[in-house]
Amino acid sequence: MFVDKARIYVKGGDGGDGLVAFRRELYVPEGGPAGGDGGNGGNVVFRVDEGLRTLMDFRYQKHFKAKPGEKGRNKSQHGANAEDLIVRVPPGTVVYDDDTGELIADMTRHGQEVIVAKGGRGGRGNIRFKSPANTAPAIAENGEEGQERWVVLELKVMADVGLVGFPSVGKSTLLSVVSGARPKIGAYHFTTLTPNLGVVELDDHRSFVMADLPGLIEGAHAGVGLGHDFLRHVERTRVIIHVVDMAALEGRDPYDDWVKINEELRLYNAKLAERPQIVAANKMDIPEAADHLAVFREKVEASRPGTIIMPISSITRQGVNELLYKAAELLDSLPAEAEQAGTGNDELSENVVYRMERKPERPFNISRDNETFVVESEEIEKLVKRTQFGSYEAVMRFARILRNMGVDEELRKRGAKDGDTIRVGEFEFEFFEGGKDAYLFDDD
Repeated sequence: MFVDKARIYVKGGDGGDGLVAFRRELYVPEGGPAGGDGGNGGNVVFRVDEGLRTLMDFRYQKHFKAKPGEKGRNKSQHGANAEDLIVRVPPGTVVYDDDTGELIADMTRHGQEVIVAKGGRGGRGNIRFKSPANTAPAIAENGEEGQERWVVLELKVMADVGLVGFPSVGKSTLLSVVSGARPKIGAYHFTTLTPNLGVVELDDHRSFVMADLPGLIEGAHAGVGLGHDFLRHVERTRVIIHVVDMAALEGRDPYDDWVKINEELRLYNAKLAERPQIVAANKMDIPEAADHLAVFREKVEASRPGTIIMPISSITRQGVNELLYKAAELLDSLPAEAEQAGTGNDELSENVVYRMERKPERPFNISRDNETFVVESEEIEKLVKRTQFGSYEAVMRFARILRNMGVDEELRKRGAKDGDTIRVGEFEFEFFEGGKDAYLFDDD
């Protein structure tokens, strides 16, 4: 079974917690802080493996979690960083964020890597908080949570040459004749429901990969049938061989077939209309085909001069070698790597784009939920998760940071009084006025 789309969950490892510890060596009075930092959590990394051809593995395993970093140690020792979790994907895999639809990566080359879920940073140990004003801090941080998300993987077949055309025009038969591939062949429509790949080797030792893509129908660009599932694979091919049933055995007009398929390609992605194309006029072993070919050439030349038309018969192998050599010549004349159309960011994996965003003047928002004041701020929520509230010094540091950010002052303006409940993320605190200063204390 060929699987070309999957939805999976990935999570980076959590950072290890920092440690509160002090030196206890003999003859070292007032040894000072000695709690080390926690280790960083592992990243979830996708790596291209050219030995893979499908996303089948992701049907059976849908959750990938990297290991957490180790906790900090005494004697100022840093906790070990966790190793990255490597997830192998086939070449041609496109990765999207499931929630936003954002393109994360377009993975085409063997060995290419991209981080899809970052591990959390390790928390700082109390040695990091030593200062002239506090030579023996009892403060440490929790590790940062690793990034988690659902991602969608789409596989676009990586092939040099793609066979396109209506169902039952002979694409699968052609692929079986020119390569070692053994696609399913039958005397009915849509025999091919998934792409088949074959390696074509010429007598002059040149070779290329050919893909038999499922038959298209009118309206495929709008998703009719399995249109989008089929058309996404055409984007990766560098040369298109458009197979046309020149014998018109299905009762269709060959020229009309050629026009309709090209229109579907253009409507799906305008760049496909510019892709080098060879028309393989198939089934020339049938007597009526010769007359149809003459009319076909005349119409095609009038509408698109210079189109390469090559009469062949997949059954008798008439003209097949000439077709393959012409395809090889076109490939040799093209750049080594095809332009990857349709991804919206062709060099995403090569370049990093830095966006400068102006920070808001007040990095938090305060609202009311009945009698509870709700403080909304990504920065403050991260601070809450990293604060070890079992330590009095850590609580005082947390309150001081919020006061310096202006949270206390804004709460007063909103009418907060002693004993009021303040919610930050999943945590609730009690508001306390202490003279000129206000403090938030954990309810626990």
